[in-house]
This record gives sequence, structure tokens and C-alpha cells, in this order.
Amino acid sequence: MAMDASEIETMIKAALPDAQVRIDDLRGDGDHYAATVVSAAFAGKTRVQQHQMVYAALKGRMGGQLHALQLTTQTP
Repeated sequence: MAMDASEIETMIKAALPDAQVRIDDLRGDGDHYAATVVSAAFAGKTRVQQHQMVYAALKGRMGGQLHALQLTTQTP
């Protein structure tokens, strides 16, 4: 079962309350998304650590309910 873009955004914002999140459905299938996440919580973190923070926010849904997520993370 695919995830809705609003559910992805809600989960990310729950873990990173200050985050600005943009989710784009890349194929219109609810399985392939691109996310841009901007958060002060990323300051001083490597790109890998930033992505791990976003994946942790999705609570294990990557590879199951969410097939593909192209991530761009930034600090404000």
C-alpha cells in the first residue's frame, strides 16, 4: 500500500517541528517521491546524518509502504 504525500510531510514535521517540507510525487503513483526538507536541526550534520534523520522520521516505512524517496536536505 502506497503512502500519501501529506502523510510523509506530517511524519517529517512531527520529528522535525521547524522543518519546511515539500513533497513531489515523481510518477503520480504514490510510490516515488522527491522531498525537500529544510531544518535548523540539520546544522553541523553530514548529508548522510541529515538523510538518516528524515528516514528515522518515516519509522521504517522506507522500502515497504514508501518505495522510493529522493531527498534534498538543507539548513535555513
